[in-house]
Amino acid sequence: MKNQQQTEEKSPSIAQLLHSQLQLQNLLSHLLIFGIGLFFGVLVSFNLKDFSSSILPARGFSLFSSLAPPSIALPPPPVGSYLGADRSSMDSGRANAHGLWRDQMHDMDDEELLWKASMVPHRRSPFQWKPKVAFMFLTRGPLAFAPLWDKFFAGHEGLYSIYIHFHPSFNESMPEDSVFHGRRIPSKEVQWGSFTMIEAERRLLANALLDFSNQRFVLLSESCIPLFNFPTIYSYLINSDETFVEAFDEPGPVGRGRYNFHMKPQIMPNQWRKGSQWFEVDRQLAVEIVSDRKYFPIYGKYCKRACYADEHYLPTLVHIKFGRTNANRTLTWVDWARGGPHPTRFWRGQVTVELLQKLRNGSECMYNGRSTRVCYLFARKFLPNALTRLMRFASTVMKF
Repeated sequence: MKNQQQTEEKSPSIAQLLHSQLQLQNLLSHLLIFGIGLFFGVLVSFNLKDFSSSILPARGFSLFSSLAPPSIALPPPPVGSYLGADRSSMDSGRANAHGLWRDQMHDMDDEELLWKASMVPHRRSPFQWKPKVAFMFLTRGPLAFAPLWDKFFAGHEGLYSIYIHFHPSFNESMPEDSVFHGRRIPSKEVQWGSFTMIEAERRLLANALLDFSNQRFVLLSESCIPLFNFPTIYSYLINSDETFVEAFDEPGPVGRGRYNFHMKPQIMPNQWRKGSQWFEVDRQLAVEIVSDRKYFPIYGKYCKRACYADEHYLPTLVHIKFGRTNANRTLTWVDWARGGPHPTRFWRGQVTVELLQKLRNGSECMYNGRSTRVCYLFARKFLPNALTRLMRFASTVMKF
């Protein structure tokens, strides 16, 4: 009996010993697993650090990394830089002697480009950057008046940007000492009077919007010339309270007669407008144009043949949504007095001091609520052989 009791007293101690050994084994197992996990975690961390350091410099800077909090003093961005752009072709370019990026080419298609441009700020940046005017040239071939424009832009670096939409088949390059060198954007074929004109205009605006410092946007052609010097035009545009898109209601076959009733109800007959293709807009309106998904598809579907989309899309859009902030006039003088589908073209012998003075001060209009005789800042259509006379009159008449 006594031996049985001693055996029963020893049994619990053996069980406790076995239980303690099991706990110790579990603890060692957990420590081993933790140690292995810690080892692999440190190893992966170092590998990711090396990987990211090799990748990030090739990508450049992102939209969010480039916008620091207002409390941090940032140096001014490079003139003409694309804030938020992450394309290698944009990152690798360096500013040329005129303060402009040497290459505007990128690999974005229209859909990605327009989406990215639609996401940029509508208003002027709160940072202390000088606002710039974006000069957008829509041309099929060479810029015959490049020497005149070079003279116009000289000495005003940092206050303008240039974008050129050439025909894709045009392969000539501009001289390296020209402000137009490297300013070509990715382009597509454009047919006169067709929907492709609007597509090209939106393509130009989208590229220009990627530069946050661009605040005003002017559409020009290869046959356009400036009528005033750069300070006058810059001040006129930057200080304007309005945009400059011509929009009017024209009865008859070349106005209301081009309206397609399939455009209802998005565009009603009484909203249909016509106007000059050559516009000047601010940043807010430019973003609205590239973001438009309501009216733009309608023109692609129903404005064809005798309906010239470039004469109706923007005037109608502005009339519907921005009528109160639009001056309802163009800044580009064109002579339609002879009638027909094309305006008058001016050759060398017709370029005189009297003609240029008439274009500069021969009209009367309203600017910021006050009457002025400076109504046109640009003029067209001038033939290439007019360049020599224009260069001669640039300093005496146009003051540059």
